[in-house]
Amino acid sequence: MTFQDPRLVRTDDAWLTLPNAWGVPVDICAGADVPVEPAAVDEALSVLETADTLARLGDAAITRLVLTPDFHKGAGIPIGTVLQTRGALLPQAVGNDVNCGMRLETTSLTADRVRPRLDALERRLRHVFFEGGRRIALSGAQREGLLRDGLPGLLSVRRASDAGVWAAVRPGDAAPGRIHGASYPTRTADAFRDWIGSAGGTSHDSIIGSVGGGNHFAELQYVAKVHDRQAAYAWGFRPGQVVSMTHSGSLSLGHQANASGLTRAKARWPVRLPEPRNKLFPLPLDDEAACRDYLDVFGNAANFAVGNRFFLALMLRTALAAECGDFASGLVYDAPHNLLWRGADGHVVHRKGATPAGGHAAMADGPYAMWGEPVIVPGSMGAASYVLRGTGAARTLASACHGAGRRVPRGAASRAGDAELDAFLHEFRVVTPLDHRAPGIARRADVLAAWRRDLKQEAPWVYKDIGPVVASLERGGVAVPVVELRPLLTVKG
Repeated sequence: MTFQDPRLVRTDDAWLTLPNAWGVPVDICAGADVPVEPAAVDEALSVLETADTLARLGDAAITRLVLTPDFHKGAGIPIGTVLQTRGALLPQAVGNDVNCGMRLETTSLTADRVRPRLDALERRLRHVFFEGGRRIALSGAQREGLLRDGLPGLLSVRRASDAGVWAAVRPGDAAPGRIHGASYPTRTADAFRDWIGSAGGTSHDSIIGSVGGGNHFAELQYVAKVHDRQAAYAWGFRPGQVVSMTHSGSLSLGHQANASGLTRAKARWPVRLPEPRNKLFPLPLDDEAACRDYLDVFGNAANFAVGNRFFLALMLRTALAAECGDFASGLVYDAPHNLLWRGADGHVVHRKGATPAGGHAAMADGPYAMWGEPVIVPGSMGAASYVLRGTGAARTLASACHGAGRRVPRGAASRAGDAELDAFLHEFRVVTPLDHRAPGIARRADVLAAWRRDLKQEAPWVYKDIGPVVASLERGGVAVPVVELRPLLTVKG
């Protein structure tokens, strides 16, 4: 059993509550073996101060706060937060990486076929991801189509050629019902006119197709264990099958979107009132012009993120096909983490580091109507990942965690010793822009030290164990495991 912060009250083996001065209902899905750092509790209480902020604006309030099992300290708002408000939205409750999320695809390859080729595959992946091999040619019309209408908008524009990773495009890449929010509606993409116009005619893009930093990755995995045979079969999973998982977001476009929202919220704040102590600024929903302007930029970034994960998947396909020959692939699901959903009743659900976990009703008329929404929960680098089916639990606002969650802050992790990292690298393959085994690199101690520092920040021991996290979701009635995936190799930016 882990240490429990005395401010938390355990109600059963899967749930905690956080009593607070504002009377806001707070539910935390976390078993006794899932660590919850006190600094994250501090931050959650700071978020709840926004109840006072909203009260100053009239008929606005925080109505619910849900914290998922990967709950840990963020930058003002904890990761693993689901925040429901009434009468206002909070851009900072989505954050900089708008629509950070996961894309999961199955393949017809088996782990036994891929394992003997990992050395050569690593070289191909490094070339495709980091050495100019991706060659994603985009016209201005394609860029605008993506930002305004998402992946369907991108794919509806005729391509000039099928060179580079475009050759890996398959029917069904934007299949209805397999992308949560395949298109986020926008009126314009003018906020990103420089990026749209930078193509001239058609140019190879230097932004899209980037993994990004932090905990983002592109990974080849295999189906190690089946927990729900019927759902696994229906979703296209087979034991030993190779799958690809990509975790990335909106890159610099998301930063611009968040800055846009924060600027509008600060400009809207009444000058006669002191600024919120927690520096979280709301946008009142009755200011339709400000909200609509922000939601346009927000939607552009969200659409870009879906496209970015799509291209990362194409890059994995390209390297696999070059090394292992042609194979079939199929999209399981593309799920968002950092988004907001505005309801017709004046409520807004914000998820930051949390993923939708809808039940049968939410998936009606789609491929998952019988099962509930696919919930993709990656473990730490080198650890297992899980695919679950959501139940639409009202207690979590139909939300689940987006990963295992950190247990050690990045700064402390980077100062860890080298022995554990060396043991990990001996057992697991990580593809990065730097080939640490290259002869010339050994003479660059400064370069190797920086590379090792970055890897330590994402090493397995700085994350919570994935088993108790998934068990909390299952015991809490939030999501049911379908398959367990084990990694073959990970690509890190």
